[in-house]
Amino acid sequence: MGACVMKNLLVFPTPVLPGLHNLLSRYAESMTWMARYMERIENLARLIEVTGTFVRPRNGHAGWESLLQINADEDRFHAIHEEASEHAVVGFYITERDNPGSIAGMAHGVRENARALRPLISTEMWMHLNVFTQWVRDLTPRDVRAGSLSGICTRLKQECQTHFGITEGTLYRDQAWLFYVLGKYLERADQITRLLDIKYHILLPRGVDVGSDIDTSQWTSVLRSAAAYHAFRRVLPSGMTPVNIVGFLLKNDGFPRSLSTSLRQVHSALGLLSGEYRLRHSSHILERVEELRVTLAEQTAEEIIGRGLHEYMEWMQCQLRQIQEEIMQAFWPAVPVPVSVAMSGGQLQ
Repeated sequence: MGACVMKNLLVFPTPVLPGLHNLLSRYAESMTWMARYMERIENLARLIEVTGTFVRPRNGHAGWESLLQINADEDRFHAIHEEASEHAVVGFYITERDNPGSIAGMAHGVRENARALRPLISTEMWMHLNVFTQWVRDLTPRDVRAGSLSGICTRLKQECQTHFGITEGTLYRDQAWLFYVLGKYLERADQITRLLDIKYHILLPRGVDVGSDIDTSQWTSVLRSAAAYHAFRRVLPSGMTPVNIVGFLLKNDGFPRSLSTSLRQVHSALGLLSGEYRLRHSSHILERVEELRVTLAEQTAEEIIGRGLHEYMEWMQCQLRQIQEEIMQAFWPAVPVPVSVAMSGGQLQ
């Protein structure tokens, strides 16, 4: 999940735009991870709520197990829990502080990164995050029982959306903002590929070909998990088919959580860092994102499904992990600063 705060003090070079200041790489890291954590909290809250709503009694454990699979948490969960019951999974993902992937664990990461970023973020951002993370910290297993789960998830989503709105309206538009955008949309891209990869194949009945019809209510759960239901019905009111849903979530540029939109936002942020701020370390990362956008644009949803949706999603997730790793190595490497860099004033070239 990544460290909350790194201690290196590399400084980004003087930007082309007048009046803007250098950015410490530890601030870039904290901005990226604060955005990723907040995006992940909202996505996780939505997945928990939708799973609780649409899971069927006869395959209840399978439904909650799918949530563990989406987040690749099966081993961690089953090391301390025998079965994937609603009670166990909900507790694991909301209140268990020993689980770094829980909402409680991520809220702690948000708070620590916000504390490190206090010189950069607005007072409004800091005050909201302070109240939000304290509320999450105070949640207990008794607060997230079945009868109150929907209300808890609704508030979690609303608090995250409030944060994004405050950030949009108050955070100064410099390098810090661009690293925030990188974190937010890298997380969105990763989440949409995981959701499609796991949900699609769990919903597909055994012995049925990929691309076949599945219960409409289950497809509705996929769309709601991605906050895409109303947007999808607006564009395709009578098109509840696997091909249309996969195409919408991967390729629709008008939907703010689609893979194509997320890649476009990542590409734009990297382009500004490389161009306006002369961070040449981002050039090769920019090329990798361009390649991903091309591969996505050149294939139809039918072709992606026909060639193997799972294989394509797995490949895309691997590429996204590589992009995150390259961003880390370029801007906040966890290695000693070379003497030549330190002697030159600590500027990245």
